[in-house]
Amino acid sequence: MCNHFNISFDALIELEKGKVVFSYPPFETYDYKLESYLEGILSAFQKLKALGEPEIILAIKNTHFFQLLNFPQLVRFTLYFWAKTHLRVEEYKDQLFKHEKTSESAFSLGKDILSLYNSIPSKEIFDLELMRGYLRQIHYYYKSHLFEDPEYAVFLCERIEMMSGHLKAQATVGKKFIYGTEAPASGNSFEMYLNETINTDSTFYYRSKELEGLYISHNIMNHLHTEDENYVKDSKSIMEKQIANSSLISIVNERERNNYFYEFDRTIKIFKQKITADLEI
Repeated sequence: MCNHFNISFDALIELEKGKVVFSYPPFETYDYKLESYLEGILSAFQKLKALGEPEIILAIKNTHFFQLLNFPQLVRFTLYFWAKTHLRVEEYKDQLFKHEKTSESAFSLGKDILSLYNSIPSKEIFDLELMRGYLRQIHYYYKSHLFEDPEYAVFLCERIEMMSGHLKAQATVGKKFIYGTEAPASGNSFEMYLNETINTDSTFYYRSKELEGLYISHNIMNHLHTEDENYVKDSKSIMEKQIANSSLISIVNERERNNYFYEFDRTIKIFKQKITADLEI
């Protein structure tokens, strides 16, 4: 009945205070292919975009998946790493990571997600750990001889350098746009906040004229979703406190913005130099 009438189940049942109903995609429904993962994200964004005047607040922990979509090779590597190393999916057991071109369907899905993400105004909280974990994953695969071509580790580091430049360009103008294109004259609002401590989780809060909801990263590559009014209200309040304790570095605060990306680029360079120096031995 809930599916037929598009009514939230938790809105129909009485829950004790402090108890929340979440939904999530079961892992047995995953096939760990890039296309399948992107199809699920695209569907969620399409539903959000269809609502009246949607807005987003994001807390970024380590990896900004939506910005990664500007560089499909980075998305492909992170999904492979999660499946092989963290989740130990059997079909990946004896494989090495190969340099393969992203399929046309995956590229198209990623571009569609980016277009929708870019079209929805967002406030985003970054910390000092942006992509540090991702760089450690690249270095781990290099030292473990898990790249078919070891030089691909350098290629990925270079893509992260490109991502850094593109993210800085978006922060400078306060607009989201796809890599290789120009910033739009209006819309696509991007407010980038710097939390100088650490974001404890990755949280995706959305609201529209019709409803509010929340996605929380869970079990590495999965997520929990809820529209529970009290839980969403509490979570939004915490995120707003995070923003209040952070520094706005999009459009304004050029010195802080430049320093943030200087340190980020410096970290990328250090990892790339470690790998390059080892390759030359």
